[in-house]
Amino acid sequence: MNQDNQIGGDRNERLRCYECHRPMDLCFCDCIPRIQTRTQVLILQHIRERFHPFNSARILRKGLLNSILIVDHVSGLAKAIDSMELSPSVGLLYPGPGSQLLDELEPSLRPRQLILLDGTWHHAKALFREIPRLQRLPQYHLSPSEPSRYTIRREPSFQCLSTLEATVAALKVLEEETEGLDQILSAFESMIATQVTHPKSIDGTRRNLRRGHPHRKIPQALLDHRDNMVVVYGETAPGSTGNESEKGNPVLRRDPTRTPIFWVAERLATGETFERAIQSPVELKPSFLGHLELPLSEFENARTIEEVSQDWESFLRPNDIILYYYSNIPKLLEQLGSASRPQLALKGIPYLKERLNKPLPKLDSLQELLQVMNVRLDHPQGKGRAGRRLMHSVALAGHLYRSGLTLRASQETQ
Repeated sequence: MNQDNQIGGDRNERLRCYECHRPMDLCFCDCIPRIQTRTQVLILQHIRERFHPFNSARILRKGLLNSILIVDHVSGLAKAIDSMELSPSVGLLYPGPGSQLLDELEPSLRPRQLILLDGTWHHAKALFREIPRLQRLPQYHLSPSEPSRYTIRREPSFQCLSTLEATVAALKVLEEETEGLDQILSAFESMIATQVTHPKSIDGTRRNLRRGHPHRKIPQALLDHRDNMVVVYGETAPGSTGNESEKGNPVLRRDPTRTPIFWVAERLATGETFERAIQSPVELKPSFLGHLELPLSEFENARTIEEVSQDWESFLRPNDIILYYYSNIPKLLEQLGSASRPQLALKGIPYLKERLNKPLPKLDSLQELLQVMNVRLDHPQGKGRAGRRLMHSVALAGHLYRSGLTLRASQETQ
């Protein structure tokens, strides 16, 4: 293991690993597997990210044998990428407006070389904006099912994954058979877990002054861009019943790509609403409609999903951010053509877990969560279960917004 001495001024001597740049007692290099992938991963790293102690790209560089890491200023990275002979099937993992969802690509259209931009979200946007060749590449994005686990760094964007998480998620789509990718995630989690137990640097080289600010456990975007927040909920068509049974009862097979059949939304700042019934691909039986608390007449004039997608896009503004509580919503947004829109999962906001002092999945419903948090429901309810769940989601978003402002004001007066 390579190591060096960190000595300076009145700082105590501390051995560091050259590979991960962490103090030797926090080194996690032994946890990183060595994996051969078909897809070449090319990481363009902003130079300011190079020596950050929690830079996940270092794990990728060490763990992926078929990977390249280039570190430089924006101009240097532009020259490097311009001089490279890229694969004809290269793609950029970047959630631009015209990007395609990676797991919806036909196998023959999937990239064999994947470029990632490493740094803060501000750095990534600068790299994309200032390097014209990147703008000419096919762009792809992911639809993460859960928030980033990178809790030891402040999220540059509430929807963003770390470079490592995004790379592993992409490789799992492109190379389902490749083994060891979960081990890279385990090494990443090991780094996080170790840091959580060592929040302060022993030698004084790092001081996390922001950890004690409660309002930073609520996404900055929710506090600063309320006018662009749109809360959504959707009902989906019923799944099909399989042949297997449990204790004599049929097992309901749920299709993860089920079509939305009732879509509702509300703009947080103004109360402006959106509501559409969508034609169902299967028959809606009375028992299922009773579960949705909607009459059959609600679907007599239902529109096609293509028509609703157009209406939905007309409702949204260019800088809107989509808020949701239920985990199936990202899949429905894909079918409505809004997968590339910025999204915020309310359930994943750290403030909630800290406030409740227990994991959210142990709560039976969003309504129970609101009751535990003493959130008042003084908002009008729309139609059926969808209207009630949207009302609850709006109430939670509003409570988080008000709590964040209060906490921030309190911090600023201290």
